[in-house]
Amino acid sequence: MIDDTVARTQVVEAADQLFYAHGVQAVGMDAVRTAAGVSLKRIYSLFPSKDALVAAVLERRRAQWNAGIAASAARAATVREKILAVFDFLDAWFREADFNGCAFINAYGELHDGNPDVTRTVREQKAAFQRYVADLVRDAGAPEPLAAQIAILAEGAQTTAAIAGTPEAAGQARAAAEVLIDAALA
Repeated sequence: MIDDTVARTQVVEAADQLFYAHGVQAVGMDAVRTAAGVSLKRIYSLFPSKDALVAAVLERRRAQWNAGIAASAARAATVREKILAVFDFLDAWFREADFNGCAFINAYGELHDGNPDVTRTVREQKAAFQRYVADLVRDAGAPEPLAAQIAILAEGAQTTAAIAGTPEAAGQARAAAEVLIDAALA
């Protein structure tokens, strides 16, 4: 029998793939069981409810987002480039075969009315991203309002890329961010 850590990882990964591809409400726990190869009884011993599993999936997504942004920023030489690296990260993500928009936005759209934990988790994630951008903007010596503008460009690019089904929104948002940064630093 696999230990709880391995089983938990299998369940979260399977649920993440299913929820992301089909939506949370469209995926039943039986589908998660089948995809994860973990019994329903075991799943419910690890996650007392589907809501708890959704929260775990969003935490996994948060870790992936943070790691991706950090890796992209690590390749940048200047603060300006670190800000723009957000859009480089988005461009690579939008080109992935299974890109289906922002999991946080998707979950919020589906579940915010009936699931305060999802609402809180999504708001925390979006606020953390805004703080990250605000820190970079401050480090660049740019005016504070630039941070919200850059974050809105990134959020809008995610939605646009998902709806349009093409990755061009990242480059377009990056070009707009360059104009905003240059104007703010002039």
